[in-house]
Amino acid sequence: MMHPGQVMFYVLSALVLVSGLLSVISRKIFRSAIFLLFSLTGIAGIYFQMQYEFLAAVQIIVYVGGIVVLIIFSIFLTQQTGTVLPAATLNRKLFAVLASALGFGFMIFQLNNHVFTSSGKNSPGPEVSEIGRQMLNVNESGYALPFEVVSILLLAAMIGCIVIALKEIRTEK
Repeated sequence: MMHPGQVMFYVLSALVLVSGLLSVISRKIFRSAIFLLFSLTGIAGIYFQMQYEFLAAVQIIVYVGGIVVLIIFSIFLTQQTGTVLPAATLNRKLFAVLASALGFGFMIFQLNNHVFTSSGKNSPGPEVSEIGRQMLNVNESGYALPFEVVSILLLAAMIGCIVIALKEIRTEK
């Protein structure tokens, strides 16, 4: 008899894998974004199951609540919601299979060459207050500057995508 925690892990893992696969192979861009939403939510569920509540909350706030909403907002702004993406060419399919096989092989190689041991501690990681101090620390060991640089980069990328998409719409008319 399987433990209910194991059943939940398998259900969440299936949700992540199936949604991730559907996100990649779907030919409708809006559906791909929704499948990505389900996949990222499943990952947050796995974090909750591992008792990494802070990491799960960050996963939901940043990725599910931020990145996926940004993607969906960008899709609606460019008016490309119902557009069917073109089918991939044979060269792209072969490259995708080769890249996936190499990535899978590299993952297996890394798993076989590293020994993973339990730390034996009940606490899964640092306290939330310590994570907050590290995030807001302005010294060279802090993460405030890289966090702000990434946020500016994401904003610039979104503005660039919208400008390019609107330019293509104007040239088609």
